[in-house]
Amino acid sequence: MLKKRLIPVLFLKNGLIVRSQEFYDFRELGNPIHQLQRLNDWLADEVVYINITRDGAHDLKRDDQKIKSERDLLKILEAISKQCFMPLTFGGRISSFEDAAAFIANGADKVIINSYAYRNPKLITDIAKHFGSQCVVVGIDVRREGAEHRLYIDQGETSVDISPLEWARRVVDLGAGEIFLNSIDRDGTASGFDLEIIQKISDGVRIPVIACGGAGNARHFKEVLEKTNASAIAAGNMFNFTENAYIRIKKELIAAHFPVKPFTYG
Repeated sequence: MLKKRLIPVLFLKNGLIVRSQEFYDFRELGNPIHQLQRLNDWLADEVVYINITRDGAHDLKRDDQKIKSERDLLKILEAISKQCFMPLTFGGRISSFEDAAAFIANGADKVIINSYAYRNPKLITDIAKHFGSQCVVVGIDVRREGAEHRLYIDQGETSVDISPLEWARRVVDLGAGEIFLNSIDRDGTASGFDLEIIQKISDGVRIPVIACGGAGNARHFKEVLEKTNASAIAAGNMFNFTENAYIRIKKELIAAHFPVKPFTYG
């Protein structure tokens, strides 16, 4: 059995890490490279950076002996990749093949495409053909509305008339190698993952699904592992705001004999 991955997610807004809640309430946490050192120390399985900047400005807001302040996102990515000792996925506002190629050239192992994948599905195929499907992660943002789940793009602002499962199956056919499934209404709430949509998507496609949105304690991770076929579980606020949360969660899952990756790279 393939080992399940635990993945810290860092949301970048204007070059800084922020706390996110329901895709609209943000609080600055700090420098993205400083936070990365903790993840290296914790032997995290992977790391995901998602750029949620809306006005195009990027600024690390500090200079010291280790970090040079950079306003250019690609230079921020390059600085991150030089100190990242785990697989690195980068996403957010990737609108073209050229964007994806630039991110990969500057250190990303994989790229996440979301809104522009929906608007231009050929983008998925073009990236997959050139770099391989393993480099293409399609972000799927969903919101529970009554008994149903709706698919959203544009950072949760625009709903679209296709079911999340139908879109997930379509991106697989287009060449995606992985799906990053994020629950808008669970984001930052620490109320637990939306197991229903995770199960539906992970059972309905033949590629790995990363479940994100709602992590608050170890029980929430166990529920995903017990009740869904997700290949990985991602968390932002919990891993970044709770001291040693990544280590504690992984140790507890290993002790309970859940099939998660051990504390080693590779």
